Amino acid sequence: MDQITVVGHPSQPSTAKLKQSSPPDPSDKSESMDQHGATTPPEKYTRSSFSSVREVDLDMAQTFTSTKISSYSRQSEEVIEDPPSPQGMATTTNSQFIPPVTQPNSKLHGCWFPAVAAEGFQGWKQIGVRGRQASKSYGDLQALKIVWSTPVTPTKKKDPERPAPGRSSIEKLPTEILGQVIDHLVLDVPPNGISARNVDLMCLLLTSRTLHSATLNALYKNITIPHSRIFRKFLSHISQNQELGTIVRRLDFSHFNPMPLFSTASERATTRDLTPETLMQCLELTPFLREFLAQEYVEEDIDRNVLRKLFFGLQRLQGVDFCGCSSAGFKTAFQSILLSDWPETVSISRLSLHKCITLPPTVFETLLPRLGNLTHLDLSGTRVTDEALQSIPHNAKITHLNLSTCKLLTADVVIDFLTNHPAVRELVFLSVGADARSHQLLEEDDLTKLIPVLPHTLRSLSLKGSKMNSSHINLLRPLTKHLEELALGRRLKISDIDRLFVPDENNTDDDLDGQLGWVPHTLKYLDISDYAAAEFDLIALFGRGTSIMKKYSAPLEVIEVAEDLEKRLAKSPVVRQLGWAVTENGNRAWLVRVHDPADGPRDSGLRSWKMGASFWGMRKVPVAAAEVGGMYGSYMFKRRL
Repeated sequence: MDQITVVGHPSQPSTAKLKQSSPPDPSDKSESMDQHGATTPPEKYTRSSFSSVREVDLDMAQTFTSTKISSYSRQSEEVIEDPPSPQGMATTTNSQFIPPVTQPNSKLHGCWFPAVAAEGFQGWKQIGVRGRQASKSYGDLQALKIVWSTPVTPTKKKDPERPAPGRSSIEKLPTEILGQVIDHLVLDVPPNGISARNVDLMCLLLTSRTLHSATLNALYKNITIPHSRIFRKFLSHISQNQELGTIVRRLDFSHFNPMPLFSTASERATTRDLTPETLMQCLELTPFLREFLAQEYVEEDIDRNVLRKLFFGLQRLQGVDFCGCSSAGFKTAFQSILLSDWPETVSISRLSLHKCITLPPTVFETLLPRLGNLTHLDLSGTRVTDEALQSIPHNAKITHLNLSTCKLLTADVVIDFLTNHPAVRELVFLSVGADARSHQLLEEDDLTKLIPVLPHTLRSLSLKGSKMNSSHINLLRPLTKHLEELALGRRLKISDIDRLFVPDENNTDDDLDGQLGWVPHTLKYLDISDYAAAEFDLIALFGRGTSIMKKYSAPLEVIEVAEDLEKRLAKSPVVRQLGWAVTENGNRAWLVRVHDPADGPRDSGLRSWKMGASFWGMRKVPVAAAEVGGMYGSYMFKRRL
């Protein structure tokens, strides 16, 4: 097996091969000397190694820049020299001259016995040649074992503290903890997408049986497929060793990108690495699969048989993501399984059909009533209808719901669903946002009905695109005591938005009571991107009478603004003076508060409800707890609503 294995995964420890770094050129003058005088190879001879990969955080949210730089530490190698024979190592013996038998009186012929031990002879290395010791003899006469005594080999004492094989501290850890440790060493996606991954984990596979078992589990539990060659190798391994297929819990195509390997779709089709047939074979060999994550680059490989296997043939499957799948073939495949005999309930609890814009309403009317275990549902941009939404079983426990830009939904049904349906009483993430340029779901009166009935469990709320007025601020104030993300609608003034962060300062008795009983907000992220540059009052935002940009508006950390404001704000010195910076990613832009070390450690942004995302303002519901990246990262943090 070569070094580019199944997602960097070996199948047998005896066949694993490690890639060795190239030896340094002795003539290279760039080598440095360490404190012992030994040379160390220059940087160009070191190689990348995932085991030392670290995510570099720039101490500011919404930067979306992380580097993974690694190399083996360069260790010096001491030159082994053959030292001169010690003076005290020679032991002379009594010797006598023995003449030859044929000439007993000869003093010329004959020999000394034992050997040639003349008085004071200390070995060949002590013989001077032209005034210097020039002998390169390997081992003197000691090697003959005649004159020189054999040195006593010191007996190695066994370290009483050294554990027996298989009994080291790390090997005695519970399997669950050991697996968590090794999980931190697994690199799902290589920096350039196609190079070898997890090469260093070969060492763990060869260390001991305990580590071999734990490492195999870590390597095969979550399979990430960045391109079709990796899929081919993975399928080959689990076909030859079907026990490995039982380890797989996640099949992740979110990072899949055929472009680095194939320039055209026909070229990719010719290789036949990833096809509906091979994908179906893979699902057959992974019977305990729990999460299947797909996206638009693999939509042509999801046919009728694959969909039937996902919905009917994998009883342990919990999370399915078809983000961005909208081709005609995908639509046809989904419509074809609607005629099948569906069971009363489907095991899936986390479902994302984010931007599956071509699926007809009948898909949702057939699928949603059977999702009794539902907890995460992303229908953003789909053609879901009022009837399908209301058909969600009452025993579902939905915590994440994304209904943004669903143009067939009506405001009255959405409000009734969020008010009375038992499945949404413990919502944590809710998006009913819309793109006001093409669609509007919630009018002013609709918001007046909706905001008071929203649950206190909410942590993220998007009302983007809705029509708001100043009276809605009083309704939103109680929510800001537990919300961490809030996306506002249109037609608010900066002075209205500012009231979310400070109490009113009028001199009436009611306002004085409000100031005394004021509870600080918990907002970390505020979205006001509905306000384009032409209608945005920058003077009011940075004015002295506004608290939004001031230090005492903390913990507010991120303010999302319209894309056309990014360049204007980036050139403004006032932004930097107030302790903020401007960042952008794709079609989105943010004002980010620069962290002051005096305020203590910066909040990483990681939350359990964000399922691996650390930055704020995600617009796609994750269905698996994983590091954000690939196509999912684009839909979460780069694209418009």
